[in-house]
Amino acid sequence: MFSLSTAAVVFGVVFLAELPDKTALAGLVLGTRFRASYVFAGIAAAFTLHVALAVAAGSVLTLLPQRPLQAVVGVLFLGGALLLLREANKNGDEDGAGEEAQGRTPASTSFWRVAGSGFTLILVAEFGDLTQIMTANLAARYDDPLSVAVGAVLALWAVAGIGVLGGKALMKRVPLKVISRVAAAVMVVLAGFSFYEAISG
Repeated sequence: MFSLSTAAVVFGVVFLAELPDKTALAGLVLGTRFRASYVFAGIAAAFTLHVALAVAAGSVLTLLPQRPLQAVVGVLFLGGALLLLREANKNGDEDGAGEEAQGRTPASTSFWRVAGSGFTLILVAEFGDLTQIMTANLAARYDDPLSVAVGAVLALWAVAGIGVLGGKALMKRVPLKVISRVAAAVMVVLAGFSFYEAISG
């Protein structure tokens, strides 16, 4: 059964974790060279495949006993929070200002060629990425594949849309360091809930 609250939590967590990622900048660069709708179609398809794989992996994890599973999920959330904080400290001063627009490619470029480029780029760059691992963790935590998948896909599509249609403007107003720290804080809270459930049974 679909849960709007679960989908909303997943959306928020995945959106915050993905926004400072390289994908937003990759979408921005592709969007300056090709038709935005073509680029978004390829990126959205790649993200949908990644979410399907992550939710399937998370559903397998739910077959484990619940208390050990919650402990593992808690550790993974803490690890994700540490990774986000490390990236925030390392790349806090980087805002993608070095990515200059290179002039839009003529509109005659075919849909399949542009969408295929976006799909391949994201498929390779995001495989095993933090948000894919996080989506698997959320699927294991909530044991609600549909709600987790919908929340994660919409979050990733939203980030892709922001990147393609003008992510640079947003990133100038909201520092990546702040976004990363908020996402890390949310993950720490989720880790705390998981550890509590592991201890209390």
